[in-house]
Amino acid sequence: MESDDELKYFALHGATPLPDAQESGFVDHAGARIAWSAYGIGDPVVLLHGGLGHSGNWGYQVPALVDAGYRAILIDSRGHGRSTRDAQPYSYDLMASDVLAVLDELQLPKAAFVGWSDGACTALILARRAPQRVAGVFFFACNMNPDGAKPFEPTPVIDRCFNRHRADYQALSATPGEFDAFVAAVSEMQRTQPDYSTDDLAHIAVRVVIAIGEHDEFIKREHAVYLAETIPGAELIILPNVSHFAPLQRPALFNGVIERFAGTALETQG
Repeated sequence: MESDDELKYFALHGATPLPDAQESGFVDHAGARIAWSAYGIGDPVVLLHGGLGHSGNWGYQVPALVDAGYRAILIDSRGHGRSTRDAQPYSYDLMASDVLAVLDELQLPKAAFVGWSDGACTALILARRAPQRVAGVFFFACNMNPDGAKPFEPTPVIDRCFNRHRADYQALSATPGEFDAFVAAVSEMQRTQPDYSTDDLAHIAVRVVIAIGEHDEFIKREHAVYLAETIPGAELIILPNVSHFAPLQRPALFNGVIERFAGTALETQG
């Protein structure tokens, strides 16, 4: 697909279906059952999806990474997709610990991370907590303190994405009737988390690329600039002609950027 700027295709069909996984499974961790799947061979790149979505939202990215010689690893965040959750409140720290549990299960000492929205926060928090496990973070379209978020304004594109998430949740979840409660729980986390200080950001010691779409609906561009200026050695990329949903809107554009990131983050691996 060349472009789906209005998410009309995504609303009807979702992203392109994922290829058959070479490996997949579940990890029981901290009251949840976390689903994961792996594709290709080579250095590992972990893709973490956005809030309310699931790993199938990376359908355009996985084949590109596999073709480029990477092992793409997908994780459904707790309560999302095929992963379960318990009654614990959502937190990015908890979801970062879930990701670490999957790395341990797969016996991966280190990986590069591509995070989208909530997945970006999760990846960067993991990098702060366990830098020895993180070769680098591609941080797309999220805030690291509440001031980085714009006031919510609904748009037809957001509505299409939300309706797709509802349909996918009902199809994939072990609790298909609880979408509204799920949304409320995730939204509560997003209102107050993460809340990283300038000092917290200054202590992140892995390679970081801060990326944001030119027309992001949720995140202030000046916040992305602040993150790139505060995290040591971070790079800033403004993706043209896309919004918060760039991996779906312009897959070729997004894939080219994450492939370059993976190459530089993993070049010292081995």
